[in-house]
Amino acid sequence: MSVTPPADLLESSSDLQVPARSWVSRAPWALVLFGIVSVQIGAAFAKQLFDVSGTAGVVFIRTFIGAIVFTLIWRPKWRGYTREVYVYMTLYGAVIAANMLLFYAAISRIPLGVAVAIAFCGPLLVAVLGSRKLMDFVWVALAAVGILLLSPFANVTLDGTGVLLAFLCAGAWALYILFTKRVSGLIEGHASLAISMCIAAVVALPFGGAGAVKILGDGGLIVTALVVALLSSIIPFAADFTAIKYLTPRVFGLLASLEPVVAAIIGFVVLQEALGPRELIGIMLVTAAAVATTRTG
Repeated sequence: MSVTPPADLLESSSDLQVPARSWVSRAPWALVLFGIVSVQIGAAFAKQLFDVSGTAGVVFIRTFIGAIVFTLIWRPKWRGYTREVYVYMTLYGAVIAANMLLFYAAISRIPLGVAVAIAFCGPLLVAVLGSRKLMDFVWVALAAVGILLLSPFANVTLDGTGVLLAFLCAGAWALYILFTKRVSGLIEGHASLAISMCIAAVVALPFGGAGAVKILGDGGLIVTALVVALLSSIIPFAADFTAIKYLTPRVFGLLASLEPVVAAIIGFVVLQEALGPRELIGIMLVTAAAVATTRTG
């Protein structure tokens, strides 16, 4: 799937009128960070479902429950839009599902840290495409080095299919950022996100519907599924969709590189996983790049 984004899609955010006094407009990065933390916590719960429903089953659960909640909250109308709006919402929904399916399939074959590092080629590519100044490229390079330092590439035998899936996920992640920016400006409010999430659930159904049904016989797993949908889909997608109205894709793409940093910190605090000098340097590089890009963006 290949999309050539318009030039203004990569850099401009002036097509949306935002409230001057809104805290979101002053600190949209906080929403992105909140979404990242939510995703990482949700991932811990999602692992409890993998053995029962499979990775694709978890994806369907996330999108299905997310679609229901978004529809109830924002009550989108389903008719009366232009053909362009329907096309973009359909593509956006397909990209959401593809991104999740590819990432989960990748981490089932290769280490999580390696999959994250490869997948982040997508957001970093968006950051590069939107860069215009030398310092922009410097921050992207710092973030890339930091992610590599946080990833366990050394002494790891990688499954070729898993690596390919991770690179496909990188492409889907780049498209997710670009389509989020585009779709967020098509319709006032969040109606387009609700419709797109419904489409994502339909796309994920053939892959994970059967696996998702397996959790219905266990009340505890149903509760876990609801928590996963809340933390891994409802909160982060709503946060991303709101934040990107105030950010360029370049800044959003580089802010996304904070995800492995948050994962490493949560692993240290919650799981007592050690952070060596390499990981600490990686955290500092990615954080510095994200802060600098946010300030200049």
